[in-house]
Amino acid sequence: MTPLNVQFGCGFSVGEDWLNFDSSPTLRLERLPVLGGLLSRMSGNRQPFPAAVRYGDITTGLPVPAGTVKALYASHVLEHLSYEDFKSALRQAHVLLARGGEFRLIVPDLEERARRYVAALDAGRVDAGGAFMRSCMLGAERRPKGPVNFLRQMIGGSAHLWMWDHASMAAHLEAAGFVEVRRCDMGDSPDPAFRQVEDASRFTDKDGFRELAMSARKAA
Repeated sequence: MTPLNVQFGCGFSVGEDWLNFDSSPTLRLERLPVLGGLLSRMSGNRQPFPAAVRYGDITTGLPVPAGTVKALYASHVLEHLSYEDFKSALRQAHVLLARGGEFRLIVPDLEERARRYVAALDAGRVDAGGAFMRSCMLGAERRPKGPVNFLRQMIGGSAHLWMWDHASMAAHLEAAGFVEVRRCDMGDSPDPAFRQVEDASRFTDKDGFRELAMSARKAA
């Protein structure tokens, strides 16, 4: 079997030579006959998912044969999973990879945000806590009102459920069986396939601070 390139949690970003999966409930709604378009608009989706995006949930396993993936990619996905689902996702990712295959991921960097929070406190900023919560996309500033807003919150999936720093992410990758775990930069993989899916804007936050990008392999 030809080795595969697989991206999960792809959203609207697809790679031409990749299998692109997303587990958004909105994707499922869009694919419903007749009602799909209406329900998608109610959910607040401003554009439909590209036709190349398939439904797939990494926490329970993607419809891809085990041990066939040479390149696996997840950009700003894992922070939207609960802690237990995150661990399941790493186990499933390891199962999918072929020997020597590379898994690259990006998540918001908790350590960087925490350092900025402490610096803001030391500078006497009274809004330090709020700025930290917003930068982590944690908590809720207001409750949804009305059925449409409630639906958007229920199926939107934009909130962060867990945050990661380098030390904790590396430890969990190694516990899942990955080797050669390291912090990475855009374009530093020897596999050119990643150039189709990596986006420079995902490696930094809106203020230009570096996010947590990591590379790991399945032992050869």
